[in-house]
Amino acid sequence: MAKKSDLGVTPLSEDVSAWYNELVFKAELADRGPAKGTMVIRPYGYRVWELLQSQLDQRFKDTGHVNASFPLFIPESYLKREAEHVEGFSPELAVVTHAGGKELEEPLVVRPTSETIIGEMYSKWISSYRDLPILINQWANVVRWELRPRVFLRTTEFLWQEGHTAHASKDEAMEETLRMFDVYAEFARNVAAIPMVQGEKTPGERFAGAVATFSIEGMMRDGKALQSGTSHYLGTNFAKAFDISFQDENNELQLAHTTSWGMSTRMIGAVILAHGDDQGLVLPPRLAPIQVVIVPIGRGEQAEGPRAKAHELAAQLAEAGVRAHVDDRDASPGFKFNDWELKGVPLRVELGPRDLEAGHVLMAQRIGELDDKGRAVKDTLGFDEFVAAVPDRLDVYHELLLERARTFRDEHSAPVDDFDAFEAQVAVGFACALHCGEASCEDDIKAATAATPRCIPVDGDAEEGACVRCGKASAYGKRVVFARAY
Repeated sequence: MAKKSDLGVTPLSEDVSAWYNELVFKAELADRGPAKGTMVIRPYGYRVWELLQSQLDQRFKDTGHVNASFPLFIPESYLKREAEHVEGFSPELAVVTHAGGKELEEPLVVRPTSETIIGEMYSKWISSYRDLPILINQWANVVRWELRPRVFLRTTEFLWQEGHTAHASKDEAMEETLRMFDVYAEFARNVAAIPMVQGEKTPGERFAGAVATFSIEGMMRDGKALQSGTSHYLGTNFAKAFDISFQDENNELQLAHTTSWGMSTRMIGAVILAHGDDQGLVLPPRLAPIQVVIVPIGRGEQAEGPRAKAHELAAQLAEAGVRAHVDDRDASPGFKFNDWELKGVPLRVELGPRDLEAGHVLMAQRIGELDDKGRAVKDTLGFDEFVAAVPDRLDVYHELLLERARTFRDEHSAPVDDFDAFEAQVAVGFACALHCGEASCEDDIKAATAATPRCIPVDGDAEEGACVRCGKASAYGKRVVFARAY
């Protein structure tokens, strides 16, 4: 059994699963809900979600999308209209058969995703090419019955956004699909500090009912992949099922081409697993509820001056747009330092009586340079210098985390050409291999190694050759990224 650290959390380096489960609760991100597989997102974790939501939502608005809200309950018959869709989601559905003390004439499915209900509404709203495109996003909760739940990563109920758009042509719909695919990758890079592999899913891994699915895949600190956002070109599949048709400029009836795309609270799990370490969370500054914590040090009357100055500095930081917090709890400095390290606050500031007299603070990064005793190196900054320096320091810290994650991913990714090398590589990271594209071969690989094809990278180099498993000709003309995944 892995030994607990002084923080009461199993070190990541010893047991990633135990570390993750303990850290989520210890850092007060979430708790388990009373119903199996559900979670309660606590204020600290929900603030991460709010920051994620607001920054992603602005990107949607910047690309011309508007928000709307659709029903939680969907008539069961709607899902049955698109055969692949209902088959793909059937094992995960929660179905309401009784309400108001009576059996319902038609069962209602609790929303697992909204293509069907939105398709029904689009069929009412669209009649002419002048009604297109429709660019709508929804922030909502969904329910998918998980057999092996894990907080943030796979829960029965979770929060997400789902974009649903309708277009006059395939080209316009594909342009939209790829635009939002790029929005997700840019968001992951510039907000969550996670460099993603962008690629198209193989047919066996596509969203149920999609013509093409594109995903962003992040590498976690244990070398596993985490699908962090998807964008789907649905073709006319849902338009046929729900009669989303329109008169074109020549007064001919056409079917709309639709898309859907989503990112969820799973992204919080990605942040935890992509950046965390033995000491706890490591939060990227743009998603950190508290970007700077100031700890005044002193006892009795000696603490009054540092405390007052700490609040003054926090107010100045707030005016500069920095989320700052003064920890003036009745607890030892060591306890506070460990607590904020566990919670992943990017910058920690100490301010004692001597610092106040000298007119400076001591500042340390959550991840940064260490001294010869393994302790974080502290910078001495004058009060005005400190306030002015923090915004740039947070940007530099973001880039440090991004480069750290990119280096880790690159060091744990490799091309492989035989199955022995493939098995060894997926045990530590991403294996880039040629693949025949057959679902039966994917199933065989998964059974042998627990690895699945994550995506066909959009920026992969052209290459022909034999499948790493069965020896048949490669189907994609480039290597496919395989990995074990969450």
